Amino acid sequence: MADKQHFHFIGICGTAMGAVAAGMKAQGFPVSGSDAQVFPPMSTFLESQGIHISHGYRAENIPAAADVIVIGNAISRGNEEAEAALERKLLYVSLPEVLKEHFLRGKRNFIVSGTHGKTTTSSMLAWLMKFAQRNPSWMIGGLPKNLGCGAYFSNSDFTVMEGDEYDTAFFDKRSKFLHYLPECVIINNIEYDHADIYQNLEEIKTTFRRLLNIVPRNGVAFINGDDKNSCDVALGAHCPIVKVGMTAENDLRIIDVCYRPDGTSFTLQGQEYDLPMVGEFNVRNAAMAISAARHAGLTAEECRAGLTEFDGVARRQELRGEVRGIKVIDDFAHHPTAIRLAVQAMRQRYKDHRLWLLFEPRSNTTKRNVFQAELASALATADISVVAALTDIHKVPEAERLDPTRLAHDIAAAGGKAWYLANVEEIVAHVAREALPGDVVAVLSNGGFGGIHQKLLTALA
Repeated sequence: MADKQHFHFIGICGTAMGAVAAGMKAQGFPVSGSDAQVFPPMSTFLESQGIHISHGYRAENIPAAADVIVIGNAISRGNEEAEAALERKLLYVSLPEVLKEHFLRGKRNFIVSGTHGKTTTSSMLAWLMKFAQRNPSWMIGGLPKNLGCGAYFSNSDFTVMEGDEYDTAFFDKRSKFLHYLPECVIINNIEYDHADIYQNLEEIKTTFRRLLNIVPRNGVAFINGDDKNSCDVALGAHCPIVKVGMTAENDLRIIDVCYRPDGTSFTLQGQEYDLPMVGEFNVRNAAMAISAARHAGLTAEECRAGLTEFDGVARRQELRGEVRGIKVIDDFAHHPTAIRLAVQAMRQRYKDHRLWLLFEPRSNTTKRNVFQAELASALATADISVVAALTDIHKVPEAERLDPTRLAHDIAAAGGKAWYLANVEEIVAHVAREALPGDVVAVLSNGGFGGIHQKLLTALA
């Protein structure tokens, strides 16, 4: 190992950071790291790999022998170790740069992007490849149930990456996916999001154009041909563009869609597939995954067999429990469009059931008033909505904050029932008092929401 550079990861316990640190260790590189949030399962996983973790951020945590400092996306100026790296003129890089140079160069990289559906589509694609014994590597921003972990590195030619348009690091404001050396790109859809770093939709479209601009001529981009923004960014692209969707203008058309409470069947390119999931958006996700898998060389039969065994992704319409005939569902939806699609899918699965949405405005965008009206319209598609207080309110200027009290009022004005209840205890008490057998209670949050799922099940019991 003497000739191998020593990598020190600042923010090593992040899901992606930890996985890459372990991957570097497996390649024979000396690795160390630090984090303010050192707890299982990531801390014990890294320790099992022989990686030393320092608790907290201090300049002296950086080993004298460290050659490369990997600075995580969550790290900002003012972090003591980041400041030390700058002051000592050390070589510092972002996580996507490490992925590019040590895991992606020379590989066949499949990048799944878009505002919605990235995690599910990349999970499907990686699973189809694994099921067909192609032994892919993957890096996915969620927990695919079939795959068992969000990141895995193999020696095969195939890598599946969830491609995030979020910025790379405090010193590199380009989108992460611009580092990923794509052969194949999927663009599921494009909408305005990430209001903390993008001023408007045009800025987001620009970064997707840059992504298509690095797909080689012998690669391909599968885009949602039913989505105007996706079609706009593909105009003038140098790589082959294949439109996938439900309307007649698409190159690969989804037809004969049949929804059932336990799944969906559809036809693509003359082949019928059965998906053990509901919702139009999941049909679109599956069609994209199949299209990319076929580009990778999988047969229709391999895709069909793999798809029927797909178990989904944790926190995507996941049933957490049922008490007294009341189901508690965990879902990640937080963007207005994602909320609408989640409601549509739950209506298909739980026909004639009363649907509750418990919404935590937690993302950098939903804490802002940019979607004040759109969130009300989306949440009003449920029977009953409960809006929680904003988290980390100090991070958003007062003039830009979502007004949760007004949001509840606007939901009611749009035809729904709604309450603003500030904390988890109030929400749990309200649901336990008002929910009836047969109700479906869906918790919508991109965070932990104070452990509300188990608290609900306990209170209902």
